Amino acid sequence: MRNGLYSIHVTLGDGRMGKGSGVLVFRDGEILGGDAFLFYVGTYQVRGSVLFGEVVINQHTPSPDSAPLFGGRQVGIGFSGPFTGSDAVLDGTALVGRESVIFRGTLKKLVESAGLTEVV
Repeated sequence: MRNGLYSIHVTLGDGRMGKGSGVLVFRDGEILGGDAFLFYVGTYQVRGSVLFGEVVINQHTPSPDSAPLFGGRQVGIGFSGPFTGSDAVLDGTALVGRESVIFRGTLKKLVESAGLTEVV
């Protein structure tokens, strides 16, 4: 897994309806990202060609027209899956309140980054 900016597209499993998409920055074991309503903060590790990680999702902006996939509360997620140099398919479980929600996410590298610079 190379440092960079990735798109993510998520679909729910277990016959549930729902999908979402956003962007994620993977950098030296840290994950930061978001979409129009949610932001994601987490960590990851790589073992061979398998990516493992955990992310916490929070809502930053209410949506008057739609309910974000994991919106309205803090959600913890664990995921794992194989990756290539530019793609990954991740299976995960989100703990939404007392309910476990299974999902699949696909990552696609948009931009590779050797290092990000801080802008103030």
